[in-house]
Amino acid sequence: MKTSVLRFPRRVAAAAAALPLFAMLLGGCAPATDKAVRGQAEQFQGSLAPAEVQDPQVNNYLQQIGQRIVKSGQDLDAEKIGPKSHFDKKESENWMFSDIQFHLVNSKTLNAFTTGGNHVYIYNQLLQLCENEDQLAAVMSHEYAHIYCRHVQEGSSRQMLSVLPALLLGGAGYLAGGKEHGAEYAQLGAGAGALGGQIGAAHFTRGDEDQADQYGQKFYAHSGWDPAHFGDFFDVMAKKSPESTPEFLSDHPSLVNRVQTAKKRAPALEKDYQQHQQPPILAPDQFAAMKQRAQQAAARTPDDKSLQNTKQLLAALPRSCLYEEDPNPPDAKQAQQEVQRKAEQAAKNRANPSSRAIGSSRRPGKSRRTSGRRRAAMT
Repeated sequence: MKTSVLRFPRRVAAAAAALPLFAMLLGGCAPATDKAVRGQAEQFQGSLAPAEVQDPQVNNYLQQIGQRIVKSGQDLDAEKIGPKSHFDKKESENWMFSDIQFHLVNSKTLNAFTTGGNHVYIYNQLLQLCENEDQLAAVMSHEYAHIYCRHVQEGSSRQMLSVLPALLLGGAGYLAGGKEHGAEYAQLGAGAGALGGQIGAAHFTRGDEDQADQYGQKFYAHSGWDPAHFGDFFDVMAKKSPESTPEFLSDHPSLVNRVQTAKKRAPALEKDYQQHQQPPILAPDQFAAMKQRAQQAAARTPDDKSLQNTKQLLAALPRSCLYEEDPNPPDAKQAQQEVQRKAEQAAKNRANPSSRAIGSSRRPGKSRRTSGRRRAAMT
């Protein structure tokens, strides 16, 4: 008898097949391969596609910023500048310098992240908080640095890698599966463990975040942005966040510390910046217009159920790139619990298909006819 997995789309079946591999990687001490990380990142990208803001001008602008950053990474690679994790591999780093895609996703959550492969995600809420291109480029440089430093591949952050199959099969199962396969995916995802807890654990370490700041600022300066402004966005975030109370800042001193650390690192990067200084791609008034265009494009995005589910998954992802000390703020934990609840419900529906028929007009009638025949047989 054929299993239901054989009827799944190829990318989800591949994720199912990958679960034993990632369990083995998580239990061992060897870093994951670039091939494995990139493959999982490509599959995860398919799950987030419904939430991507589709506007050619906005998308092209992000890619222009990204290309400057990636070119800087390539230059520093040629100069042998980077952590041991970047160079101490049997695999080539060349993939890091081509086809890196920067996506704007339609979410009201303040976040940005990468899955370690060829994709970087900037949330629209974060873009709207940026006051200028310098601040946006700093966030994008930081995210690219996670790729350059191979943080997902290395042992300290492999939980992020191990959770992607569960996200695809569980969280993304009810997201991407729709009416036809959502329950089946969710059931497989439930088998991988407690989904909400896995999502919450899938974040970078403080050491990873500090290293991403360090090399991100190098890319930033080499790309022609003033390194003295690298920490500006964290300062803006601390002041404008809805939670920017003294208690919040005392619980998240990393925001203040990161601004101070960036200022300390800036003088050492001044010479490189002067050699590669470039004007911003967009002037301040053009940047403001681009933000408005992105907001309008996000508003035009269909507000259907699949998008709402994808937004919920986006909200559930940890935010260690912004909050090192508490990557799962209350709203992230709430979203993680909701993803877990929906995945469990979908799995229950799969296990008890008759429960989905409650309230329908056909099955009750069939049940009554069956009951009548049974009563007749008993008399």
